[in-house]
Amino acid sequence: MTDTPRPRIALFRQLGPGLITGAADDDPSGIATYSQAGAQFGFGLLWTMLLTYPLMCAVQLMSAEVGRVTGCGLAMNMKRVMPRAVVLFLVGLLFVANTINIGADIAAMGAAAKLVVGGGEKLFVVAFALISLALQLFVPYRRYARLLKWLTLVLLSYVALMFMLHIDWMAVLKGLVFPFGSSSAGVATVIVAIFGTTISPYLFFWQSAEEVEEIAADPNAHPLKQAPNEAKWELPRIRFDTFVGMGVSNLVALAVMIATAATLHASGKTDIQTAADAAQALRPVAGPFAFGLFSLGIIGTGLLAVPVLAGSAAYAVGEATGMKCGLQHSPRQAIGFYAVISAATLLGVGIEWSPIDPIKALFWSAVINGVVAGPILAATLIAASSERVMGQFKIGRRLQVFGWATALLMAGSSVMMLLQK
Repeated sequence: MTDTPRPRIALFRQLGPGLITGAADDDPSGIATYSQAGAQFGFGLLWTMLLTYPLMCAVQLMSAEVGRVTGCGLAMNMKRVMPRAVVLFLVGLLFVANTINIGADIAAMGAAAKLVVGGGEKLFVVAFALISLALQLFVPYRRYARLLKWLTLVLLSYVALMFMLHIDWMAVLKGLVFPFGSSSAGVATVIVAIFGTTISPYLFFWQSAEEVEEIAADPNAHPLKQAPNEAKWELPRIRFDTFVGMGVSNLVALAVMIATAATLHASGKTDIQTAADAAQALRPVAGPFAFGLFSLGIIGTGLLAVPVLAGSAAYAVGEATGMKCGLQHSPRQAIGFYAVISAATLLGVGIEWSPIDPIKALFWSAVINGVVAGPILAATLIAASSERVMGQFKIGRRLQVFGWATALLMAGSSVMMLLQK
C-alpha cells in the first residue's frame, strides 16, 4: 500500500454516511415524537437532546468504524463474537421494528400530502412506497448516495420554522438545563420514545453498511485492517461526518420541540398523535406558511428515511444469513437483498390497509426502537471491542464507556416506562 497522503477534500464532500444517517433519524416517526414532547410538556424535555447527542455520536462512531475497519457490516461482525441464533434473533427484532416504522412513516407522509394538496391518502402512500423502492432498485449507488445527501437540506425547513415564531429563549434555556421533574407514566413513555427514535437500531446498521459501500465504490479504498495507513485520513473523516450528522439530527429535533412548545403547548393544543396532526394544528396558530414548511419536512424526511429503514433491514438480514448484499449490486446480482428491501417496504405499506392503527403505530414504533436498541447495542459493543474483529482498531475505553452507558440508559428507560404502566 502507498503512503502517499490523500489530497485535501472539501468539507461538504467529507460528509456522507454520517450526515445521511443523522438526517434519516428525523423521520416522520421522530417528528411526531418530538411534536408530542413539545405540545404536551412545552420546553420541559429539551434536556433530552443534550443528553442524547454525545451518546448518539459514540454509538454511530462505533458502528461506522466497525464497517470501515473490517469491510463488513454489523451483523456479519456480530456473528464472529456470538452465536448465529442470537444474531438472527436480534436481526429479526430489527426487521419487525423497521417494518412498523416504515408503515408509520409512509402513512404520515400520505396524511401530510393530503393536507397540502388534497386527494386520497392511500394513493399517496402507494406512490411514496414506489418512489422509495425505485430509488434503491434502479439508481446506482453513487448517484443514490448523492441524492440522499442533498435531500438532507429539507431539514432546514424545521430550523427556519423555529425562527419564524415568537420564542421565549429564557424558557428554552431553562428546558435545556433543568430536567423535567414529572414522574407520570405519560412523560416516561415520551422520554423512552425520544430515546428510541433518536438512538434507533436501524441507524447502527445503516452507517456501518454505508462505510462498506464507500469502500466498494472506490477502487483506492480498503478496509483499515488491510490498509492501516488509510486510517490517518479515514478515522478523522468518520469523526467529522458523524459529529456533524448527529448534530444536524439533534438540532432539527430541538427545532421541532421548540416550535411546537411555543405554539401548540402555549395555545393548549396538547393532543398531538402524528406529525400530520402537528402540521394541521400549526395552521391556525402559526399561519399557512409555517404549516407548509412543517408538512414539507414530513414528506422530505420520509423520502430520506424510508429507504434507509428498508436498506438497513436488508443489510442486517443479508449479512446474518450469508446472502450477497449491497446497493452497489444490481437486483439481479443480489436478489435476496433486494427482496428484503421490497418485503419490508410492502409490509409497511400493508399497515395502511390492516386493522393496525397507523396513528398509534407512528408513536409506538419509536417505543419499540427504544426497547430493541439495548440488546442490539450490546452486541455492537462486543464486536467493536473485540481485537479478533477489529485488530489494532478496536474501540477505546472512552467509546466503550459511552456505549455501555447508552445501552443501560435505553434498557433502564424502557423498564421505567413498563413499571409505570
